[in-house]
Amino acid sequence: MTNIDKEKTVLVTGGSGFIAVHCMVKLLQQGYTVRTTLRSLSRENEVKDMLKYGGITSLEKLSFIEADLTSDRAWKEAATGCDYVLHVASPTPAIQFKHEDEMINPAKDGVLRVLKAAKAAGVKRVVLTSAFGAIGMGHKSRTTPYTEKDWTDLHANIHPYQKSKTIAEQTAWDFVKGEGGSLELAAVNPVGVMGPVLGKDFSHSQRVIRQMLEGEIKACPKIASCYVDVRDVADLHLLAMTHPKAKGERFLATTGDTLSMLDVAKILRRRLGDVAGKVPTKELPNWLLKIAALKNPSLKMIITLLHQYMQASGEKAKQVLHWSPRSNEEAIVATAESMLSLGLIKK
Repeated sequence: MTNIDKEKTVLVTGGSGFIAVHCMVKLLQQGYTVRTTLRSLSRENEVKDMLKYGGITSLEKLSFIEADLTSDRAWKEAATGCDYVLHVASPTPAIQFKHEDEMINPAKDGVLRVLKAAKAAGVKRVVLTSAFGAIGMGHKSRTTPYTEKDWTDLHANIHPYQKSKTIAEQTAWDFVKGEGGSLELAAVNPVGVMGPVLGKDFSHSQRVIRQMLEGEIKACPKIASCYVDVRDVADLHLLAMTHPKAKGERFLATTGDTLSMLDVAKILRRRLGDVAGKVPTKELPNWLLKIAALKNPSLKMIITLLHQYMQASGEKAKQVLHWSPRSNEEAIVATAESMLSLGLIKK
């Protein structure tokens, strides 16, 4: 990295988020100046603590600004003077909602606010944190790994959260193509994100690890997923931010290996021993999960993943950007060990 690169300023949206914090760790380690947005500055010290826990010793190049994806306020100020934007923030999905637009519109409107501010500020490139949910949902009888050429079928029976991620990414590409001018865009589409927890904010996938270790999950739903380590997701964001060949491209962040939830449980038991004594050893019948979902709205998205082929390929990122991710097992074990070391697991 050149000295000129080190003088660049990067805006990271949603600075308290799990992926965002790891991106900021990488950026600060490489000498970038980092500005990050928070919905409330009351979380500033919490973010600083997470960064310190992640190995950052100096926060001189870090600043905060209060901005919310649901409001126009402060986005122009946030983007001004920035060379790059990592748009990691996403509106918190509502578990209970009357209409799917309650999820879709905030995601779509939020990405437009960030892109418009970035364009006005003369930002070189925005890297959008999208999701596998914008690629691999709603496809029947799939037998070959998903790639960046695939898009989720919005007309299929998919959860509104997956639909919101798809529409938000499509909105971003449409804006850059039609109104972006010189603004460049790249997208990173992670599968289930694991890896070291730096604080109490972590991903949906990681909550499953906590629930397994605490014995909250008695049996594993029959769903499968690819996984990726958050440190590798952060690496991919930085590669997508600076690599000339990343302009206008999507990149799946995945090791490429599918694991069932029972496979994940077996890894925890094998690697953690007695600490994983409450981790489930059997699978849950589909009919029983469907009954449980009638009373527990948080299970409704899981229902849509039953019987789904979830294999995805990370070859594009490896070939084009020379990205080299850790194994699924390393990412899963790192999740559990970090939660245990931070005291986030109830005995």
